[in-house]
Amino acid sequence: MKKVGVAILGLGVVGGGTYKILKEHRDFYRANHGIDITVEGVLEINRERALALGVEEEKIASNIAEICSNPEVDIVIEVMGGVEPAKTFVLSALNAGKSVVTSNKELYCKYSHVLEKVAKKNNCGLFYEASCVGGVPVIRALLDNLQGNKITSLIGIINGTTNYILTKMSSAGAAYKDVLKEAQKLGYAEADPTADVEGYDASYKLSILSSIAFHTKVPYTEIYREGITEVSAEDISYGNRLGYTLKLLAIGKCGGNGIEVRVHPAFVKKGHPLAGVNDSYNAVYISGDSVEDVMLYGRGAGALPTGSAIVGDVIYCATHNGFNYSTFENSETAAPSTKFVKNFESSYYLRLAAADKAGVLSKVTAIFSKYGISMAEVKQYTEVNNGEVPLILITHTTYENNIKKAVTDVNSTNVAKVVSVIRAI
Repeated sequence: MKKVGVAILGLGVVGGGTYKILKEHRDFYRANHGIDITVEGVLEINRERALALGVEEEKIASNIAEICSNPEVDIVIEVMGGVEPAKTFVLSALNAGKSVVTSNKELYCKYSHVLEKVAKKNNCGLFYEASCVGGVPVIRALLDNLQGNKITSLIGIINGTTNYILTKMSSAGAAYKDVLKEAQKLGYAEADPTADVEGYDASYKLSILSSIAFHTKVPYTEIYREGITEVSAEDISYGNRLGYTLKLLAIGKCGGNGIEVRVHPAFVKKGHPLAGVNDSYNAVYISGDSVEDVMLYGRGAGALPTGSAIVGDVIYCATHNGFNYSTFENSETAAPSTKFVKNFESSYYLRLAAADKAGVLSKVTAIFSKYGISMAEVKQYTEVNNGEVPLILITHTTYENNIKKAVTDVNSTNVAKVVSVIRAI
């Protein structure tokens, strides 16, 4: 039976969950995969935490050199998060001839070109399924099962924190700040939630996923990013009345004009499969030229779901000979031949505060018509606030730049003001 020794860098939520899975499932992996996986070392500054999990004291390393010099360690699992010291530790492991499994989306997104170069040089594996969408096996699907397709688009709810917040705002009609506080108390949101609520986390993941799907480097710096901090309960309510639910979407498309990548709140029609993905669950909706549409759904975070993805990579690494790397030139920047679409197409929801008098609607629609924007729905409500009424517009598909020009023109009139603009799919 093949023996496989692993070391875990960091025993926080995910590292602890990974350790638990490896210990509890050891006999299962021996019986069903023919491999005996043992934890030969951990790097954890809090020794009491490691001991409480059942780690033998002699296996608690005090520095990365002890892990890298341990001949019993074949695979190093990095679950520390952040760029440093994780980057230094992963490079040390690769240079020592150890394969690496990581859940670190920021590290892999920003430095995969550096890590992969060192992995190739030392004939090591570099695996990162757990970096995106927790326990949902989207990376393996893109790398293996869907390789017979040209992927035309992927649309995902890939951040559990924001999805939880938007779900609660929708169901309870609560304000963003109130739900954020609740999410922080429950542990769904960090004390500093910026990475999640401003869309950085989703951008890192979209960079990784779209690079794989479209076979070219898609740097996170090319992704249009907009968070949920300005989302209002009023807009969520109006959207619900019109048959929409609000989600923070990561959208990647590849077409004749180039690659389009964006992260932002968007209204989703309630009949769409993504509309029913609630709370901290995640999903990725993938379209391929042969398979058509596929949706992968599940827990996007957590100790055991993310640990499941990590252990899956460990088993894959241990049971496959040779290692595969990127199908494209993995560099820091995009290839010169890669074009990115900035003036993308979408439908739009707009909420206007309009003067409560005749002729306003015709003036507003005339402005939109000037830029070739037609309306799919127009709703004028009767609530009056300081002489103004809410006017809701849903456009047909149009260009982002046209919407911006139309909004500027509307705001220059004395009959209406655009309060909010939200894209729709």
